[in-house]
Amino acid sequence: MPEHTIGTREEWQAARDELLAEEKELTRRGDELARKRRELPWVPVEKDYRFETTDGTKSLADLFAGRSQLLIYHFMFGPDYEAGCPVCSSIADTLDPNAVHLKARDVTLICSSRASVEKLQRYKERMGWSFNWVSTVGSDFHRELGFLHTREELEPFLAGEIPPVVELNARACGTDAATYVAEGPGLSVYALSDGVVYRTYVSTARGLEPAMAYYGLLDRTPIGRNEEGDETFWLRRHDEYPD
Repeated sequence: MPEHTIGTREEWQAARDELLAEEKELTRRGDELARKRRELPWVPVEKDYRFETTDGTKSLADLFAGRSQLLIYHFMFGPDYEAGCPVCSSIADTLDPNAVHLKARDVTLICSSRASVEKLQRYKERMGWSFNWVSTVGSDFHRELGFLHTREELEPFLAGEIPPVVELNARACGTDAATYVAEGPGLSVYALSDGVVYRTYVSTARGLEPAMAYYGLLDRTPIGRNEEGDETFWLRRHDEYPD
């Protein structure tokens, strides 16, 4: 545990009250951003995307499963991966128990990857998840959202020094760094109205942190995320942490 300022209860309360005012300001700002997200223009999805599921081939509209809203997490699990990305797996741990609550608000939550349905189902069983996980037919769906990259696009990154965490995650997926980073994580959101599917929102990178509940909790602990030095590599699949 690092050294830290020690104070009286009165000093703590004064500092806490000051911080609380800033936290409330941030909450109000978050509410305003949520409103602006809802006001984004909807874009009709004109391409006839297809997905392989355990129940056969389905369209994007079919994936709504009778609801009017659809949340898709683009899970990094390429055709040549042997296992899913550890970071995406940690996100799926958060998404899975929330799916039932989203259903109650007319939202279907699924994951989408490029690996085969059979490979996805084996990994899903290992992880103990229950959400629906579909396999894209072809690369267009992830590619056109910016979640799939070509070797040429990645060349500047691959020509440099590969970050150790990338090498670590690639090995955890049973592949090399180039194959690992060709896939990208993301969230895309859709609405179904009068038989037409609309794309309403897309996010990636730190925009995915709401689905990484552990970070919000760690941000409230004395040490915080503590992701420096060797601690950069702390994240594992939930069945791989030491006892």
